[in-house]
Amino acid sequence: MKVIRFKKNASVAKLAAVTYDNDIFELSEGSFQDLIRKADKANKSCSQMIEEEIINKQPISLDFFDLELLAPVLSDEVWAAGVTYLKSKEARNREAKVQTNSFYDKVYDAERPEIFLKSTARRLIGPEEPVGIRTDSTWQIPEPELALVVKADGEILGYTIGNDMSCRDIEGENPLYLPQAKMWKHSCSIGPAILLADTIENPYSLEIECRIQRNGEVISKGSANTSMLKRTYNELVSYLIKDNDIVDGTTLLTGTCIIPDDSFTLQEGDVIEIEIESIGVLRNPVKLVSNINKKESLI
Repeated sequence: MKVIRFKKNASVAKLAAVTYDNDIFELSEGSFQDLIRKADKANKSCSQMIEEEIINKQPISLDFFDLELLAPVLSDEVWAAGVTYLKSKEARNREAKVQTNSFYDKVYDAERPEIFLKSTARRLIGPEEPVGIRTDSTWQIPEPELALVVKADGEILGYTIGNDMSCRDIEGENPLYLPQAKMWKHSCSIGPAILLADTIENPYSLEIECRIQRNGEVISKGSANTSMLKRTYNELVSYLIKDNDIVDGTTLLTGTCIIPDDSFTLQEGDVIEIEIESIGVLRNPVKLVSNINKKESLI
C-alpha cells in the first residue's frame, strides 16, 4: 500500500492511496500528518485507517500518470544520514583528497552516525519540480537515497525516495562547509509515494537506480541495493531523536550508494530519475537556483 499527495485544484492538495492493483482511492485527509493524527486517535495504523476508508469507495477515474503529484509528505524538517555506505565514504575521501584515516573513515566506523539537517518544508520539493544547482559550485551531483517517514516518537511509518543534492567541491574543500554543500533552495526532493512500513516484507532488499539524462540521452546510470547499508534504519532514527524534538511526518534520508563518475557534474537542463522498487520513480529537471521562481505552497 502506498500513499501519494496530489494537486486536486489550484489551491488544495489531497491524499490518495494506491493499492497493489494500482487502483487509486482519494482519501479524506489533505496531508500525511492528518492521517497520522487520525490513526493515533483510533489507535490503529495508517494502513488500517486507509483500508477501512476505501472498502466501500470506488477508485478515481484518473490514471496515476495523469495526477499532478506533490511531495507525499510536507515535512517540517528533512534530516539526512551521511557516510552510511562504503561507496559514499570512498567518494568523500576523494573529494577531500585524503587517502586514509580521514574524518569520513572515522564516521563510517564510529558508533555514532552522522546526522545533519538537510531541508525544511519551505525548501522541500516533489516530483517534476526543478531541483536547484548552486551558482558558486562547479561539481554538483544528485544523491539517491531511501528516505524514512517517521513519527515524533521515532516510529517508522513508511519509505519514500529522496534526492540529497550535493556540492562535492564545497564539502571537499572543508567538511565544516557541509551546510552550504547540502542545503539551499530546492536542494532536496522526495516522492513520488510513501510505501507504508507495515505493508512491505523487507525494506533491506530494495533495488535503487539513478539515471541522469542530458539532451534526451542517459549520460550517467548507477544502481545499488539497500542491503548494502551499514547501519539499520532504527539505529539511525534512534540518534535522530536522541535529546531532539521532531514532529510527526519528519523525513530522514538514509545515505547514498550511487555516485556518478568523479568527472561528472550536473548542468541546467539535465533530468534526474531515481527509482526504488515498490515505491516508484522520482523525476526532477535541473535548473540553476537563480532561474527558479519562488515556490508556492498548497494547503
